[in-house]
Amino acid sequence: MKDKMTRRWNTYESFFIDLGDKKVADIVITNHAKSRWLDRIESKKTGFEDIAEFLWECLKQGRIEPYYRNEQDVYLIDDDLVFVAEFSESVTETDIVGNPLHKMIIVTFLGRMSETIELRDLKSYYSWLRHSRRMTLVKSSRKRK
Repeated sequence: MKDKMTRRWNTYESFFIDLGDKKVADIVITNHAKSRWLDRIESKKTGFEDIAEFLWECLKQGRIEPYYRNEQDVYLIDDDLVFVAEFSESVTETDIVGNPLHKMIIVTFLGRMSETIELRDLKSYYSWLRHSRRMTLVKSSRKRK
């Protein structure tokens, strides 16, 4: 094919770590996640860099796994620390073959299962939480009337 030119790939491949079917190249920590980290996880190393460094080390060592097999939002670190993450495709970065890489956006940290027993079954925990919030709203609306 003499008329077709091939594009030469960059000599440096983008760094990423596989997490399930995602290729994580960047970690973004929300302000809410940072405040939950401070409240529920650790009070000493609370900067964005500290949290991101901890998460990168866990990713490199393969210590992060999905909470449920079919669900892609909730993850566990060392079968104890529960957090919620979303993924978005990176606009600028691709792997060496051209597949898109992902940003892992940390939405919140739910806590440690060893400290909060309710986290062992998230579905019942969330249903209890919704019920208790609904009951609080019902009680407050009664008071206003």
